[in-house]
Parts: sequence; C-alpha cells; structure tokens
Amino acid sequence: MPRHHRPGAPPRHATVAAVTALLVVLTALLTGPAAAVPRTPHRWPAAAPAAAPGPAAERTEARTMPDIPAGTTAGVAVYDRDTGRFTELHDADRRFRSASLVKLLLALDVLGDGGPAALPEADRVRLTAMLRSSDDAAASHYWAARGGSAVVTRTASRLGLTGTVPPPATHPGHWGYTATTASDTVRVYRHILETAPAAVRTFVMDALHSATRCGNDGFDQYFGIPSAFDGPRAVKQGWSGFTSGGCTAAAPATVPRAGALHTTGTAAAPATVPRAGALHTTGTAAPAASLDLVSEALHTTGTVGPGDRTVVAVLTLHPDGTPYGTAYGRVTRLTDSLDVPGAVRPAGTRFGTWGSGVRVRAAASTASAHLTTLPAGVEVLVGCQGRGERVTVPPYDNDWWAYLPQYGGWITQIYISSPDSTLPGVPDCP
Repeated sequence: MPRHHRPGAPPRHATVAAVTALLVVLTALLTGPAAAVPRTPHRWPAAAPAAAPGPAAERTEARTMPDIPAGTTAGVAVYDRDTGRFTELHDADRRFRSASLVKLLLALDVLGDGGPAALPEADRVRLTAMLRSSDDAAASHYWAARGGSAVVTRTASRLGLTGTVPPPATHPGHWGYTATTASDTVRVYRHILETAPAAVRTFVMDALHSATRCGNDGFDQYFGIPSAFDGPRAVKQGWSGFTSGGCTAAAPATVPRAGALHTTGTAAAPATVPRAGALHTTGTAAPAASLDLVSEALHTTGTVGPGDRTVVAVLTLHPDGTPYGTAYGRVTRLTDSLDVPGAVRPAGTRFGTWGSGVRVRAAASTASAHLTTLPAGVEVLVGCQGRGERVTVPPYDNDWWAYLPQYGGWITQIYISSPDSTLPGVPDCP
C-alpha cells in the first residue's frame, strides 16, 4: 500500500525538499523541531532465546570478536555465574571513562558494611535515585562529601579492581571521568552479588532491578541490556558527551487493547543537557594517561537472567558528534549479539525511525496520553501494527500505527523508516 494519499505522487525523498517550509509548520504540531530526512529502512529481526548452558557456556572465551558496529570502540565482558566462566571477552581491560558507572562505587562507599539501615532516610532516598534514575546531583553530593577521587582509590583497593583509577589530574572535579574497564565492572557486580553483606546486596540490586526508563537528566537509559533482553535484569548505564532526546516519563508495561488503536504523534524535545560527568571534588587525581575524553561514551552494564545469573559489561566509545539515538542502536545491537546465558530475546521486529521529538502515546491517537519521547533516529522494536487516527505530515499521510511493546505505547508509522504505509513482516494487532 503506498504511503502517500495523492495518486501518482513523486518518490518520497524527491518530495521532501520541495515542501520543507510546509513540513516544518505541520510537524511542529506533532514533533516540535523540524524532522530530519528519513533514513534508509533497517530491519532487525529478533533473535531466538539464548541456549541453555552447555559447551558454549563452559568455555572461558566463547569468541574474541563480538559483532561490534562500524565506528564503535568496545570493551566487553560477559560472565556466567552458574558456570564460573566468561562467555565473551573483547578488549576487556581497555580503559574507558566511566560516566555514571562510577555511581556503583559511590554507593558501595556510602553503604560500607553497615548497609542502608545505618544511614539516615535522606541518604537511602538519595542513593536509590542515584542508582535507579542515574541522578547526577546525588553523585556530586557524595563525591564532594566523601573526598572525591579518594572514593575511587579506596573502593578500587577494597574490591581488587585493576584498571579503575580516579579522574585525570586535568579534570579532578569530573567524577564521570573516572577510568574503568569491562573486567573491573564484572568484578564490581560479583562483589555486590557474592561478597557484599546481604543488606548491601539487596539494597543495590533492588534499585538496579527497578531502573527507570528515563534518567533524571532526560536521557532514555533503556539501551543495551534493557532493549536486547526480556525477563529478569538489572542495569546501571552510563553516558557522556551526548545531548538529551527528551525522555519525559517511564512508560507502563501494557499490551495492545483490541479495537483501541489511537495514539502517537510527536512533540518538541525539552532543552538538551550535556552530560560529561558532573563536578565537585577533592582528593588526588590520576594522570591522564591515554583515557579518551573526547569521543562520546555509552555503557550498558548489569545482570541478566533468573538469580542475576549472567553479568554483562559493554563499554563503548563513538566518534565525537555521534547522535544519541545512533549510539543507542549500536550498543543495543552489539549487546543483542552476545552469548548471554539465561537471556531471553523479546519478540518483534526492529525498525529505524526518523525525525526528532517523536512521541510515544498510550493509544493510536495524537490526543492520547504522551508516555515518553524517542531519542532522535533510534531503532524501535515493533510488536504489531494497527489502524488508528489518520496523521498527515505532507507529503505523508497514514492511519497505520506501530505498537512498541518495550514502551507500552504507539507511534504513527509515518516516522518509521519503511517505504510503505504498513510494515513488512509485522502482524496486525488483535
């Protein structure tokens, strides 16, 4: 079925330049900022569930080169706690700036051996926000109050971390410039799960199991592990050097309602916020060495499977200027390619999107509740499609909507990078 409402309309890309002025005016009602030219469609079929433990899970290294997207630098470590073996190792001792991964060290330093019961309620609330929603103000508070770089030095010593050092001497106040590795990240999670007092383990993991989609600074933090895997999981993410895509709320986990297909349009993205790793510090800093402070950093770490079976650490760098949505898709694809025992891949088909400020809505109508805003150009998992409100964004006109199970909502298919009004290979919603 052709997307355009006018018979004999010229090809999609040939018409965009001719109607730019009209497009800007009309899309402002739906997306806010002027939408970008659609990207080439990218279909990413969901993979089958990971195999049960067997020979592949028992080897020390399943392979030496995961599927790393072009332009991405990665350090990867995947550790199966059931077998005591790594299933993936790639450049696992390479140092990356930690971004918000340092918040795990801050939390462990604050909790100590006494656990949350020994802390005032205000600290328990602050720590929970720091772990669940990556609250930067909480991290800056503890960095300043507990000696800055000294937090990293003493926690790395206590946990036996070999590649984790404080921020370089040139940036002593940037806690996000703490250097760490994929191997050390696995060591941190193993300490929490296997060595830390039970009260500490429960407090930290409860927060990570309930990580919110939107960070407190407006970033969608469900890239990587949360997008690649269903089922039990816990995550602590990190990002540095990007601007926000305007994530505004946590989408509820809902399923499509039969016959109720009205949803999504788009809206203006909130003001962007750079995230380079906040300030406030004291203490001794490490030499700069070769730590890359220029490339955009995006890290997904945590546990996957029942009983926090597998620890996953994927640390990545992207060329300076890479859009957040682009890096988001790359990290998710890389994570999905890994051998992760106990993981279950979600059902559906992935497509690219275009435009900025695209809103996810509760039903297939621009009048329905706004759940969140997609990062510009991000890939989305589509579970099913159905008809709803007809949306017109010249030269496009379409009444088909895509249901996004990982967001619990819908977007108009105008903003999905596919040449037709309907999406190939995607079933109709019940």
